[in-house]
Amino acid sequence: MRSTVRKPRTITGPRTTTGPRTTIEPRAVRTRRTGPPAALVAVAALALAAGCSGSGGKGAEDKPSGGTGGRPVDTPRMTIGMVSHAGEGDTFWDIVRNGAEQAARKDNVKFLYANDKEGGKQAELVQSYLDQKVDGLIVTLAKPQALAAVVRKAVAQGVPVITINSGGQFSAAYGALTHIGQDEKVAGRAVGEELNRRGRKKALCVVHEQGNVSLEDRCAGVRATFSGRVENLNVDGTNAPASQSSVQARLQSDREADAVVTLGAPMAAIAVKARDEAGSKARIGTFDLNPSVVGLLKRKDIDFAVDQQPYLQGYEAVDLLWLHRANGNVLGGGQPVLTGPAVVTGKDVPKLEEYTGRGTR
Repeated sequence: MRSTVRKPRTITGPRTTTGPRTTIEPRAVRTRRTGPPAALVAVAALALAAGCSGSGGKGAEDKPSGGTGGRPVDTPRMTIGMVSHAGEGDTFWDIVRNGAEQAARKDNVKFLYANDKEGGKQAELVQSYLDQKVDGLIVTLAKPQALAAVVRKAVAQGVPVITINSGGQFSAAYGALTHIGQDEKVAGRAVGEELNRRGRKKALCVVHEQGNVSLEDRCAGVRATFSGRVENLNVDGTNAPASQSSVQARLQSDREADAVVTLGAPMAAIAVKARDEAGSKARIGTFDLNPSVVGLLKRKDIDFAVDQQPYLQGYEAVDLLWLHRANGNVLGGGQPVLTGPAVVTGKDVPKLEEYTGRGTR
């Protein structure tokens, strides 16, 4: 898809341990129409770089959603562990894993994955990977304080760490090589601006995991740019019936709410059911994509979605750890590597159906 991008304003200069960090003010991308998406262009570029060294990985790249065909690179075998805050049934993380596993096949990497929604359990999982002597770690910082000590311990032991998806503002302080994901407040501001364009007056921001700093940042971003009112609604994202009941009850009692913003793809369908059962006319927008969200866009059950390209987050994290070990590479220049946000609508459905169908968007 061809995109119109408002370029970020950058202030250049080296990052040091004693001086100020460089700053970047990112802006959201609003997608338009056809052409290859930025995610797969970036993936192709990474694959080309790997394919030009040693025995390459082109064969593996020919099967983006699975399969073990093709030859990996000829660099020594390494082991990478990923720990995420994924809750039960969250399809977003299936896409992240697809990207990570594809890069692992190409890069001759043994890839390990574990998840738990509780911060303390995540820290235990990270420690278990350290005990297994992994060569690199990928972690999410949705509950940053719970992970601080073990991430710093990994870095002190010489294990490179990359953070993805959540808590990017804590990544450098904990010693990670870089953070890969989207700026959640920027993404939230993009949603607020989208609601303004659509003439909405009052929005419910549905938080499906309490204490997740990235979800809180998204709602804060919406509140920063939306000219109407925003109210947060906390639900248990791992309990679909209870979540639907909570959203439905709020829409029944608050007829002024004309917009619902869900913060994860699985919540979008739940919000649609809740709205219909409540007899509300509220319109729905969501963060993140999956095949269900694309279907909702196609049927006009929701107005828009914010894509942060989870496949790319998994792929680039594994690939960068391999590149760091094989060639000393680091991406970002001291700043996060942004994979979003991009606002997609029903006009983008034809291409999105192809990509979500194979598990890469």
